[in-house]
Amino acid sequence: MTMLARAGCIIFSSLVLLVGDAAAQPARLGCTSAQTAQGIQTLRCEKAITIVSESGAKFELGDRNRDGHVDSVELSNKALLLEVPKKPGRTWFNVVTPQAIAAVRGTKWAVDAEGGKTSIFVVDGRVSVARRTGPGRVVLGAGDGVDVEGSGELIVKRWPPARVTALMARLGQ
Repeated sequence: MTMLARAGCIIFSSLVLLVGDAAAQPARLGCTSAQTAQGIQTLRCEKAITIVSESGAKFELGDRNRDGHVDSVELSNKALLLEVPKKPGRTWFNVVTPQAIAAVRGTKWAVDAEGGKTSIFVVDGRVSVARRTGPGRVVLGAGDGVDVEGSGELIVKRWPPARVTALMARLGQ
């Protein structure tokens, strides 16, 4: 079993998502929140983690190891831009969508969950992407992206500037 597959199993067996008032959720995990007039929310969390959410994005923060710090996000709709610094050890930060699991040790990347597809784009660093169910895993580098649908091969592509610009604009970048 690959390390990512094992990590995925651990995620699903130990993922603790916070429920309740969405405004209180970030504070419970050591995050502060700011929102722009356009509805873009920026969470700044302990351990230098930053999560920017598109207006109307639906996501929940997770604390898999129950240490009081965010270490995962479950995204069900729209886009997030995440920046997670590299930490010593083998600690992974995960974003789980209906189609995919994106795992990193430290990087800046965007995840967009729309309809039956999840798109992942790496701004800086490397991101391991696997299907949430079934086979398929790729590693993306800076400038690479992948679209994960219900079936089919995962194909890493260099995203054209127009696609990158459109996604980043939705995230206020």
